[in-house]
Amino acid sequence: MSRHVFLTGPPGIGKTTLIQKVTQALKSSGVPIDGFYTEEVREGGRRTGFDVVTLSGNRGPLSRVSSDSSASRREYRVGQYVVDLVSFEQLVLPMLRNVSHGGDTEKRICVIDEIGKMELFSQAFIQAVRQTLAGSGTVVLGTIPIPKGKPLDLVEEIRSRKDVKVFNVSKENRNSILQDILAAVESCRK
Repeated sequence: MSRHVFLTGPPGIGKTTLIQKVTQALKSSGVPIDGFYTEEVREGGRRTGFDVVTLSGNRGPLSRVSSDSSASRREYRVGQYVVDLVSFEQLVLPMLRNVSHGGDTEKRICVIDEIGKMELFSQAFIQAVRQTLAGSGTVVLGTIPIPKGKPLDLVEEIRSRKDVKVFNVSKENRNSILQDILAAVESCRK
């Protein structure tokens, strides 16, 4: 039996868009849902970074293009981006801790978009995700990157979990897969 649902696929394929559509559908049918997604930040047609946006409407920087090449010691970098770990943890950790303590009888949905290289610099985030996946009252609806380069431990752990259903999002299926994802999430809530 699946207890959690994850989407995977190459960058820019539409994972976050699908997550947002599923979230809207669940919200409008009254399902308790919280979590976060990542959104591109663009300036003058260029991507300058990513923001974390929580479903409750808070927003903060996840990463920005680094202006100078001299990296300071405490800097977490992915390619040209510098990760703002403090901002990310302040937004995401309270929400993750909160969602797993919901005393509701019905299962809550927790959106985690995404569990990727930038987010995984945070040890506290890794712990919180593991706890959320282990909790019985929460269904995680998340995204993970496709394997590329060095495997990310937590990502591979999630991918191989018996209680996780993984959807591969592609150009071919991204416009037709929404109902399947919704059905999978609904069956996890039973």
